[in-house]
Amino acid sequence: MIYKTRNESTELVILESLNTRMNLSVKDKQHYSNLKKGYEGEVLFDSLTENLECECFILNDLLLKLNNTLFQIDSLIITSETIYLFEVKNFEGDFYFESDRFYKKPQTEMSNPLLQLSKGESLLRQLLQNLGINIPINASVVFINPAFTLYQAPLNKPFILPTQLNSYFKKLNTLPSKLYKKHEILAEKLLSLHINDSPFKTLPLYNYDDLQKGITCDKCSSFSISIEGRNCVCNDCGHQELVTAAVIRSVEEFKLLFPNEKITTNIVHEWCKAVTSKKRIRMILGKNLEISGIHQWAFYE
Repeated sequence: MIYKTRNESTELVILESLNTRMNLSVKDKQHYSNLKKGYEGEVLFDSLTENLECECFILNDLLLKLNNTLFQIDSLIITSETIYLFEVKNFEGDFYFESDRFYKKPQTEMSNPLLQLSKGESLLRQLLQNLGINIPINASVVFINPAFTLYQAPLNKPFILPTQLNSYFKKLNTLPSKLYKKHEILAEKLLSLHINDSPFKTLPLYNYDDLQKGITCDKCSSFSISIEGRNCVCNDCGHQELVTAAVIRSVEEFKLLFPNEKITTNIVHEWCKAVTSKKRIRMILGKNLEISGIHQWAFYE
């Protein structure tokens, strides 16, 4: 069963918003693209693990800390006898492995995913020891993209290639596994230790005046929005969304970008732009958020 689901990181959500509302530098666009592609690969991996029929607890996207060292686990599967740890890579193209180094053809050296895997496995093992838990860990690097090729793939390295995924999970499904209370306690403990928001974000500098204002389409991110009665209608793709839902979604976006700013009728009216009626904005905020203060000092939480 899925014990912890996967969600986009705060960093990725902010970069998605900034990519829509401002011109990111080439470096920031590349960072955003890498995060997005990595997340898409992890979601693709989740589509395989969620079909497992053997008894197991699946925890996705754990951020843990041991002795002031943060480490991330893409996916963890707890079975009765073994903990399976997966480092998921969504690489695309031709790669090769040589002398314990990882290259993209023709000769671009890349970070060796085995080093990241080894670090996560070691820190997880130490964490389990601190918790008094002695369960073997089976750690693997998963190359999830079907357009990935690894030449000279060593047989003695814990790589799972795209063509091996189906057979790997079929084998995992056949393993006898009976979960007990101790396994649930372990899953709950790891979940309680999860750090919700990484302190290490790589974000560009931005301010309110630099960002394009307006409600964006919830489907295609276009700013070309018309208000037709109770609906926001995208003039590019035709997608419709209730005005109330669009305004609240935009408010949540604003709060994420500017967590220290107060939510007022004036700022939301300016931020949403397409909704020209300030009275309508005030009614939406009043029905969906808690109001604090009075008159010109009122704001919403």
